[in-house]
Amino acid sequence: MQVDQEVDCEGLLCPLPVLRARKRLLSMLPGQVLRLRATDAMAQVDLPHFCAQAGHTLRESSLSDGVYTFDIVCGP
Repeated sequence: MQVDQEVDCEGLLCPLPVLRARKRLLSMLPGQVLRLRATDAMAQVDLPHFCAQAGHTLRESSLSDGVYTFDIVCGP
């Protein structure tokens, strides 16, 4: 999957990963993909909820070596 922008939120606690995702997605076009990396375990709960509420699509999420990676498709 092509990634258009990335946000590194490693070391930040929620709600900062969600707030940074929101800010970046506001500047993106529908269909573009944002990859966000976070180390706070709450991000795996908060980011899918945020995406559902804001009209974005969480395309993929994974965990590797304590880092969660989320690929979010910007909604309309």
